Amino acid sequence: MLFSLSRISKFRNPKASQSSTSLFVSARVSHLMVEAMDGKSRNLEAAIDQLLNVEKHMRFAGDVAGTKKAVTDILQLCFEAKDWKALNEQIVNLSKKRGQLKQAVTAMVQQAMQYIDETPDIETRIELIKTLNSVSAGKIYVEIERARLIKKLAKIKEEQGLISEAADLMQEVAVETFGAMAKTEKIAFILEQVRLCLDRQDYVRAQILSRKISPRVFDADTSKEKKRPKEGDSVVEEPPADIPSLLELKRIYYELMIRYYLHNNDYLEICRCYKATYEIPSIGENPSQWIPVLRKICWYLILAPHDPMQSSLLNSTLEDKNLSEIPNFRLLLKQLVTMEVIQWTSLWNCYKDEFENEKNMLGGSLADKAAEDLRQRIIEHNILVVSKYYSRITLKRLAELLCLTIQEAEKHLSEMVVSKALVAKIDRPMGIVCFQVAKDSNEILNSWAANLEKLLELVEKSCHQIHKETMVHKAALRAA
Repeated sequence: MLFSLSRISKFRNPKASQSSTSLFVSARVSHLMVEAMDGKSRNLEAAIDQLLNVEKHMRFAGDVAGTKKAVTDILQLCFEAKDWKALNEQIVNLSKKRGQLKQAVTAMVQQAMQYIDETPDIETRIELIKTLNSVSAGKIYVEIERARLIKKLAKIKEEQGLISEAADLMQEVAVETFGAMAKTEKIAFILEQVRLCLDRQDYVRAQILSRKISPRVFDADTSKEKKRPKEGDSVVEEPPADIPSLLELKRIYYELMIRYYLHNNDYLEICRCYKATYEIPSIGENPSQWIPVLRKICWYLILAPHDPMQSSLLNSTLEDKNLSEIPNFRLLLKQLVTMEVIQWTSLWNCYKDEFENEKNMLGGSLADKAAEDLRQRIIEHNILVVSKYYSRITLKRLAELLCLTIQEAEKHLSEMVVSKALVAKIDRPMGIVCFQVAKDSNEILNSWAANLEKLLELVEKSCHQIHKETMVHKAALRAA
């Protein structure tokens, strides 16, 4: 009867053939679906066969809504019967049907994803995820669902202790190219990729993946209303409920970057990460959270080698009003800004307990080499102070000021010269250090010319003053 109706309608009105057939089949399908769902007590295969026949008619008729309902009802029938093997088979079978509609495949994958948490054991869950993953592979209209499936599978692998397999699975997906995925879900997915790479100590890949996220994305104003998409633009899906907010993702991002920079002992970058974390409103409003973060900022500023960026951060941190809550660290930063020699032994005695207490503070202990590097930074600071006040100094006197042996003082001075943090020359036979920069002939001539110009200006001003006083004196004599 279906075939005869479609042939008759085709001769009458070609444009109306599809709609009339669809209406007829939809009415027939509704009746068959009710019969199939009522036939659960009978053979499951017979009920599935009825629905497969319905799905075939709907697919050939081009009825999107009917095809979607047919495929989802087939999966629902298998799920309610708890026949997981049949469910996997039907997912693969329906996806391979000739001329299968994209909307039907999308509905089928989304429906089956709801059953993942209902599986009786872990093996069944993995098998269902792998089936859905194979069905959605290479299909751009279910790329978001595939990314979520891989994330679920990676989490299972991680719980089983297979960190490398979980990281490899996550790296297969490039979510930054997904136009329909929400921004927060993209960031959360990439951060999960970075975390797994750090867990298996793959720092090169972790750095590459972290560069996919620009720190400026966290500064976006989330309070603004979202613009309605124009006609033809891709619609961005809403993120799942378990995806954190943008500010929470910012905190997670900088925590992961701190882990990465700790591997290289890059103290300045660690300090900048803590500085960005310190600016998050939720942390700035809670003293129990921002005080440990501000302590870490101070410590890593001190540990960072001296350069313009470190100096700028040091001065900006000193201007922070919250630093008055931890006066010991304010005093420590002021010592570094002041151009005076710091005695290492007295400083270490004062701040040793503070240094050890960092282990119990939020964010964990400092780096393993932190104590050794702190002494190194104090020595470098002292050498820079000496270079400001002395143009020439003996190595013996320099060692006394630094509280080091002559060999250690020479070693630290040489390291600073090699790193171009300082300009100096050592006359080892005479034991003299010269901090003056060697000038070429052009610079010497320019300095002479500048000095002569200043001298002539002074002579001219002196002559003018003498002439002025002479004229005043003569006027006074005439008046008398």
